[in-house]
Amino acid sequence: MAQRSRILSLVLYSIWVPIVFCEALKASLQFAVKERYSPPSRWRPVGFPDRDHEVRLHIGLRRPRYKELEQHLYEISNPAHSRHGQHLSAEQVHRLTTPLEETVLLVEAWLLGHGILNLTYSPAKDWISTLVPIRTIEALLNTTYRVFQDLEELDCIVRTAEWSLPIHLHERIELVQPTNSFFRPRASRRTTSNSLRIRDKIPTYEELAAADVVELGHIDIPDAKDLPPNPTVSQACRSIAISPLCLRALYGTLHYEPQVSGKNRMALVNFRGRSNHRSDVRMFMERYRSDYKAAESDFDAELVAGGKDDQSPEGNIVIEGDLDAEAILGIAYPTPLTTYNVGGTAPFEASAMTPDNTNEPYLEWLQYLLAKDDLPQVITLSYADEEQTVPYSYAKRVCEGFAQLGARGVTVLVGSGDDGVGRDSTCYSNDGNRKPQFLPTFPASCPFVTAVGATRELGPERVAFDGRTKFVSGSGFSNYFERPWYQRRHVEGYLTKHLGDLHRGLYNEAGRAYPDISAQGYHYSIVWNGTVHLIDGTSASGPTVAGIVALVNDALMADNKPPLGFLNPWIYSKASEAFTDVTIGSATGCNTSGFPAAPGWDAGSGLGTPFFPTLKDLALQARSRSGRRPWYYPSRADL
Repeated sequence: MAQRSRILSLVLYSIWVPIVFCEALKASLQFAVKERYSPPSRWRPVGFPDRDHEVRLHIGLRRPRYKELEQHLYEISNPAHSRHGQHLSAEQVHRLTTPLEETVLLVEAWLLGHGILNLTYSPAKDWISTLVPIRTIEALLNTTYRVFQDLEELDCIVRTAEWSLPIHLHERIELVQPTNSFFRPRASRRTTSNSLRIRDKIPTYEELAAADVVELGHIDIPDAKDLPPNPTVSQACRSIAISPLCLRALYGTLHYEPQVSGKNRMALVNFRGRSNHRSDVRMFMERYRSDYKAAESDFDAELVAGGKDDQSPEGNIVIEGDLDAEAILGIAYPTPLTTYNVGGTAPFEASAMTPDNTNEPYLEWLQYLLAKDDLPQVITLSYADEEQTVPYSYAKRVCEGFAQLGARGVTVLVGSGDDGVGRDSTCYSNDGNRKPQFLPTFPASCPFVTAVGATRELGPERVAFDGRTKFVSGSGFSNYFERPWYQRRHVEGYLTKHLGDLHRGLYNEAGRAYPDISAQGYHYSIVWNGTVHLIDGTSASGPTVAGIVALVNDALMADNKPPLGFLNPWIYSKASEAFTDVTIGSATGCNTSGFPAAPGWDAGSGLGTPFFPTLKDLALQARSRSGRRPWYYPSRADL
């Protein structure tokens, strides 16, 4: 985000002076509540913060042309449209997300009236940020902040359940954060250990759940050097310990050699101050990729909002970071990888009653990314939380950020979560009524990302779960976002043919449904802290699919075609045949049977698991992927 001050221009231009005094006066007059939101049940107020504690405040201004950007996104992502594949530039996206100049002036004057001078702006000026003490924010928003503690993870954050704005700014400002968002992105993975493969038949849920808790000791994982040149899936795989060799054989990438690694790029995101351990990644690659050549740096790290790239043994390098990097590189090596390491919450000091870091991770990361001219072609995120932990305004604004990435040709893949339709005994609404309901996750519920569920077993694959760790592949229907046009036919067919009245009233039948697709996410073999571990989670399946998408992009770019970009309109139409249907299992949870798998799209596994050769061929055959603009396509000036 570029930093500059506009305060001098406010006082130098005489035409603005009356506005400044007028708005300063209005700021002290009538307020009205802009947003009221009940804290999630797992958060409890534990005190008041130091009112001199400084917070990075983000103010999102209304963008009158945003719906135009959304229309552009759907046109360039729709294989039936003449503009398919013609992604927008950063400049074009900024033009479509710029607020009215009058809005910017009014908000600046309001801030000046409270003595706030140091402002930073996004390139489109749709975000204004400033570092100010809590006492100033409380006056600005006519509110009182509290310290809230997460009873499960013991993290603490400074938030308020209600905030207000001067009435004249209600239609100018869409949101201000951090205020009432309790979104704390959690890693979608669970550590497990060995289990038993029941042979010669398709095992039942009960048999697999019982087998999951059986200790078998050492497991031999097939090595490529011991197999024929074209190994079968049964030769390359052990269903109790999934390796890159197995995934490459199962999903058809084994013999594809990347051609334009210098042009094609992929990325992952680490939240909450976490990072990836290079020595673990190197050990993993040496163990599972015989073609691996050690480099000085196997990936580049970009630090955002106080993020770190700490490689010391005492650093904040958890299993999640290693899993994400190893899963995506295990498929798409040697495609260059970038990691975005985003700052998180530091240990809380009870005596201070103020956490050291109160940032909004998704907002800070998205603003950082959208300000860049050059972006990776695919990004995978493995962090999520319940949708109801964030107010609608926050979820909407973050989701619109993902839409901007899609319009610029970036594929965003997110894990669907690890609790099925919701963790047992926690499935209630957060509005004070404690209404029983399934708990969709965010950002999987956003219609502008591709949500990836998890599978297990090999012949055939089924919706993933683990009886030991209680992992269940995430599934749901958004309570915030309506069902997008691209999935209506598939989802409504599933609701009619396979669900009927099952669980009616526990989920939003009109909501955006997920997952969109799936991949293996059970007993993924990784190296962490120098030793091999088996991990469950959509943190494995998401980066796996990201690696496959990166290889499709490689083939497209080698043929001078643009990358895939936003996938969903394509995969729900012409590319649906590139996915192997998953018809066994169910995304359970909330003490129910959950959403069952079924022929076609289902809420347990989406469209199924990808098969790279078909996906690549369909992408190359797409008729509009020449990158040439038709005569009627608007110029940059028109946008």
